Amino acid sequence: MAGGVLLLAIGVWLGVDALFRGEGRTPWVALAGLIFAVPLVVAYTLRPAVYANDDRLRIRNPFRTIALPWGAVSGLRSGYSNEVFTQDGTKFQLWAVPVSLRGRKKAARRHAQQVASDDPVASRVRPGAPGVTQPHARDAGDQAMDDLREIAERREGAQSAQGDPVVRWAYEILAPCVAGAVLLAVLLGLG
Repeated sequence: MAGGVLLLAIGVWLGVDALFRGEGRTPWVALAGLIFAVPLVVAYTLRPAVYANDDRLRIRNPFRTIALPWGAVSGLRSGYSNEVFTQDGTKFQLWAVPVSLRGRKKAARRHAQQVASDDPVASRVRPGAPGVTQPHARDAGDQAMDDLREIAERREGAQSAQGDPVVRWAYEILAPCVAGAVLLAVLLGLG
């Protein structure tokens, strides 16, 4: 998120400078570039989020928002990316829950060190085992997925958690991007 804010600040600074100091077509090209680039930066850095409550999982990815009642979720998987599967086999990625292979290795090393030091708790349990509340035993992304799995298992049969998935395109991101791209193409095409 900090990188996104930094990119926005630099882009707005350069774009506003070109708007006010530019000559000829430069202000128009800068404006079109800003209209095109700012929504993309927001979409990929600030927009992604995952919200979970007792009734549903809401995933806000760069260009779509997906609302999944827990009854429609068939599974959550962590590999090289975090994914949720629906009963009909549709897969959605969780952009906001990062996968860190480095974090996983670090957590495994920490657990191995605890086992090697004859820590009585660490030697009896493996990291991430169900019901284990061991501090720092899992990477933050993997812990978030474990929490989502636990909510899904607990709430999948609840009456208020039933329904169909709802997918909505993020027109508030797509419309300015398309308008900026068209304006930029026209300005650059006119030469």
